[in-house]
Amino acid sequence: MSAALIVNPQASRVTPELTLAVERELAAAGPVETVLTERPMQAAELAEELGGKLERLYVFSGDGGYNETVNGLVADVPVGFIPGGSTSVLPRALGLPRDPVAAARIFAQGAKPRRISLGRVNGRRFTFSAGLGLDAELVRRVGALGRESGRRGGDVAFVRTLLGIFAERRGRFDPAMEVVGVGRVAFALVANCDPYSYAGRLPIRVAPRARFELGLDLVAPRSLRAHVLPRVAWWVLAGRGQERSRHLLYVHDADELRIVCDVPLPLQVDGEDLGDVGEAHFEAERDALQVLTPG
Repeated sequence: MSAALIVNPQASRVTPELTLAVERELAAAGPVETVLTERPMQAAELAEELGGKLERLYVFSGDGGYNETVNGLVADVPVGFIPGGSTSVLPRALGLPRDPVAAARIFAQGAKPRRISLGRVNGRRFTFSAGLGLDAELVRRVGALGRESGRRGGDVAFVRTLLGIFAERRGRFDPAMEVVGVGRVAFALVANCDPYSYAGRLPIRVAPRARFELGLDLVAPRSLRAHVLPRVAWWVLAGRGQERSRHLLYVHDADELRIVCDVPLPLQVDGEDLGDVGEAHFEAERDALQVLTPG
């Protein structure tokens, strides 16, 4: 089998020892060429260059590396995502274990291809989520904290930073953007699957109806006040209640969403900061990608 392994050595949980262990597991199914990334967006370049020559492509990275890969991939080749980041939302949402060696063993022993949809916003693909406003600001602030040994802070840093944002604003978020044809909201969370993310072992279920095989789900508070925050926390942990709330706008299985901001606001995809934007055009790419999942 013709296969390649793209490795981001700067990802939070990637080490030389684990990389060798992952290589050994994958090699049980045939030769695998390993390529290490050295700079941002190189995974996209490698995916574009190698994809058409392969029967399988593996990525040992965090969610940022997965995002780069799908943005470079042109060929319709099955991709196996091996958990190497502090959170690694995508492989976990696809049912893979958090242990990278165990995930690699699954790929070598008979993982099955599965077709999933991708999201796209302003031309950039995303695999599991994108956000405009609050969660993109959260991503930016955690990134600004700096990376120890070149690695971004983990779940604890995200929780502390989120609490800091709520404290600064005293739990108050007023309407700041227009979902065209739908209504005004304070911020927007766009999901390609459920869960939206994880906090440690806990799934964050922002959009419980979202599925990899469908279009995009939008969850957006019309406004937010401190007294509603405990209810919001319950929704995202329990994965129910948000669809019926008068406080939230919920759109399910959308092919397209357009959002216009009152002023430019932060935009993130798969935990990657894309800068400030005045408008965001979200699109669903149905059946866009083959992924490898447990058989």
